[in-house]
Parts: sequence; C-alpha cells; structure tokens
Amino acid sequence: MEETEQPTARQISESGGLEDWRVLLRTLQASFSTGSMAKGVEFAARIGAAADVANHHPDLTITYPRVHVLLTTHDANGLTTRDVDLARTISAIAVELGVSAEPTALTQLEIAIDALDIPAVKPFWEAVLGFKPSLDDDSVDPYGRAPAFWFQQMDAPRPQRNRIHVDVTVPHDVAEQRIAAALAVGGRLVSDEAAPAFWVLADPEGNEACICTWQARD
Repeated sequence: MEETEQPTARQISESGGLEDWRVLLRTLQASFSTGSMAKGVEFAARIGAAADVANHHPDLTITYPRVHVLLTTHDANGLTTRDVDLARTISAIAVELGVSAEPTALTQLEIAIDALDIPAVKPFWEAVLGFKPSLDDDSVDPYGRAPAFWFQQMDAPRPQRNRIHVDVTVPHDVAEQRIAAALAVGGRLVSDEAAPAFWVLADPEGNEACICTWQARD
C-alpha cells in the first residue's frame, strides 16, 4: 500500500502485525503494561525515536504502570498506512522491551448533544470548554486532554428525553462484555437497531449512553 492510502477500519483490523491495536473512532490505539515508571519512560523514548525516523508522531500518555499510544493522521482526518506502519514498529519495540499490550483496557469517550439548531448551540460549547471546531459536527480540545463533543441533529423537540448522552467507543471484541455489565447492574437496552455500530443503553432513570464500535461503518 502507498503511504497516503487510507485503509478502512475493517482492513486495518484484519491486517497482520496489529494484534496489540484497536480502531477507535478515527484513531488506532494501544495500551501497554510496563510494570514501572522507569520502563514506561524507556518505552516512550524508544517510541519517540522511531516516530522521528518515520516523521509521524503519536500521542503518548505515560502513567504508572502503563503507556497509552494513539495514532492518527491529522491531515487526512483519519487513519492512513503511516499509522499502520508505525503501530507495527511500536509493537516490535514492545516485544524487545518485554512490554505486553492490554487491548481490553482501551476506551474512547465522547459527549454528544442532541440539538435542533447545531450552528447556534455548537459555538457556546466551544467557548465554555475552550474547544475548537474539528469535523462538521465535532468540537475538540486543542490540547488533546478532554473528550470530544459532537452534535447530533434532532428533527423535533424532545422535552421528556435526555438530550446529552455519552458515547463510549470500545474495541469491537469488548462491546458485548460492556453491555452485559451495564445490564447486570440495572441498565436497560434502549435499542440495538444500529448494532454492531452502536447500542443505546439507559440507566435506571433514563440517562443514555451508547456503546460504539467501528463495525458496520465502512
């Protein structure tokens, strides 16, 4: 594949050498258990050196005892083969250092606001949060610290229904586990009509959350 090619989520998920990684929204992410802060810093330094060679830089979060890696190609507003190639390189570094991946630890959080007039509502949230516009319906933290906000078009007022909900994007092989856990503690399934792209759940008082995956979106 050419460097500028944009593979689909399915193509990436079915590619070899990406067992450590999961597609979440427009990103490729992995979490590695390092066991110590020192090992995490060493791992991050090796990733940084490899990223400089590739001239393609991931977002890294170093905590005790893990390192979280997020890859995306901002110019393409999504994933490209540059992300795939660097992901394989990072996994190879992890093997060299004896660092293991934790695919089930991955979650990408978004806040969704249902609005009748998105152009009127969206600037307010960008102002109070200090966010900036991203895609047509997205507002994002310019420093990458907070969940993205996105705005879902309503076709009629819904005064008796929650209008802010949480979107929780998980690896496709974790979705059913999350749903079962939510149902086991009193949640209810509102809709699975769009599954496996997303399931709509609600807590005992009707506040909604969507469990989302990349599937059925290509």
